[in-house]
Amino acid sequence: MQQPTRFEGSDSYVATADLRVAVNAAVQLARPLLVKGEPGTGKTVLAREVADALGMPLIEWHVKSTTKAQHGLYEYDAVARLRDGQLGDERVRDISNYIRRGKLWEAFTAPEQAVLLIDEIDKADIEFPNDLLQELDKMEFYVYETGQTIVAKQRPIVIITSNNEKELPDAFLRRCFFHYIRFPDEATMRKIVEVHHPGIKEALLTTALTQFFELRDTAGLKKKPSTSEVLDWLKLLLAEDLTAEDLKRDGANALPKLHGALLKNEQDVHLFERLAFMARGQR
Repeated sequence: MQQPTRFEGSDSYVATADLRVAVNAAVQLARPLLVKGEPGTGKTVLAREVADALGMPLIEWHVKSTTKAQHGLYEYDAVARLRDGQLGDERVRDISNYIRRGKLWEAFTAPEQAVLLIDEIDKADIEFPNDLLQELDKMEFYVYETGQTIVAKQRPIVIITSNNEKELPDAFLRRCFFHYIRFPDEATMRKIVEVHHPGIKEALLTTALTQFFELRDTAGLKKKPSTSEVLDWLKLLLAEDLTAEDLKRDGANALPKLHGALLKNEQDVHLFERLAFMARGQR
């Protein structure tokens, strides 16, 4: 069966119209898709869903603060080669035995077109994006130790995520198609919840989402709860068999039931405790 050539979302991932347009535009332009948005809005999952929907393998490169661009190409283990040479190992005659392929190498040499996820690029050093410009542009790189040039058999679909922790260089941004995943409105959130918790009772969902969005809109909140956290919260509510009536709050307690799934630091918990105290004082 012929695989689809356009991303239209899936049964397990609610993709808004503008997100679908962004994915397909990046594929059409053969440009990396740079996806920004709050943590927990489905940026990483997007790459997996695109790969599944288009029937392509997914290669994931999760960036850390210590990650260098070179790690995505290859690493040469000179220490292991020196050790093997001292031990008289015959492997030292072939330097390629000590070349460890990176995620870009995997994507470039995959037997079929792949989706390459470069996840949380803003975690790395500021020079990291610029150090990948030529490789992502030309879809090739040179291995100095072996003298070979690795050229992409097929241009992978590159999806890059960022949590906006730092500004990315202009030269890098010019080479990307950009999309910002806005936090879902209530109608979209209902669709997302239905995917993960089908058949949830309307009264419970309405009450829970009302409390969730009120919590997110509270002034002074240090960390707003994300989509993934509201899904976890609803999972707990269902597991505890709570009803809409159970979720009702009075002035004595401004915190939602099982709030530990939504509020992840003591400052925000104390904020709601102060709000409850002030509400009692005004009665």
